[in-house]
Amino acid sequence: MAQKEEAAAAAAVAEPASQNGEDLENLEDPEKLKELIELPPFEIVTGERLPAHYFKFQFRNVEYSSGRNKTFLCYVVEAQNKGGQVQASRGYLEDEHAAAHAEEAFFNSIMPTFDPALRYLVTWYVSSSPCAACADRIVKTLNKTKNLRLLILVGRLFMWEEPEVQAALRKLKEAGCRLRIMKPQDFEFIWQNFVEQEEGESKAFEPWEDIQENFLYYEEKLADILK
Repeated sequence: MAQKEEAAAAAAVAEPASQNGEDLENLEDPEKLKELIELPPFEIVTGERLPAHYFKFQFRNVEYSSGRNKTFLCYVVEAQNKGGQVQASRGYLEDEHAAAHAEEAFFNSIMPTFDPALRYLVTWYVSSSPCAACADRIVKTLNKTKNLRLLILVGRLFMWEEPEVQAALRKLKEAGCRLRIMKPQDFEFIWQNFVEQEEGESKAFEPWEDIQENFLYYEEKLADILK
């Protein structure tokens, strides 16, 4: 049921859209259209805080994820040395019809190497669970990086009915990755720590109507897959 809509690069050319998924105006202008078509179709966006409207749409834990053709990944990295001192960093990634999905881009761009002298605790807050290919990349990284512990919290399950995806999620668990569905308080944590707030005003997180119901729905599905 819960599915991302995969958008091919060809479709991106056939139906030009802005990098933010917003409608564009004046497409009748030949020069404007030419400019749009020539934009690179593959992009990884990084930053510290994402716009509030992105969070409200992309992270919503709906059962049917129509129109959500991106993956948003918020991360917290804690690196501890032998003396117990911890260095922490955080930020977010978003893939835009990307050749590398956000999960793979994290290891390519944010943490391409791991210092063997440090212990790493990495937490991801992801709009939806990894596809089979990304899960395989995560498993390979965990298997070769013994000083890495990874916790993945997801808003939705991606194509959870597919046997290939179910097998991939089980492999994540076997590799030592902790995988769980986001609770309402996890969405609140993202809102407070990763979402842009209006200048001079910090608005409280407002849960959507079915947030708890959908959490329980996905929690049950994930438990059935991992058992």
